[in-house]
Amino acid sequence: MDDVLFFGITVAEFTEYSLKICFAGLILYMVFIIINLAKEAKADRYATIWMFIALGLGFIGFIAKALLQYFMSSE
Repeated sequence: MDDVLFFGITVAEFTEYSLKICFAGLILYMVFIIINLAKEAKADRYATIWMFIALGLGFIGFIAKALLQYFMSSE
């Protein structure tokens, strides 16, 4: 067998697609949490921006890494 999982994709392809899809969902959920936290704390616009900067650095770094890999491989 050629490592075909189902629907003609391999295990490696399934892993790559599921990582991107699930991580995108996790990022959206984290954005929702930050927005909800800012609403409950009655934070003004300045405080909300700082909340996004402080709490969103992790996924901003992951997105930046993915973009760098994409642009460096397209040369």
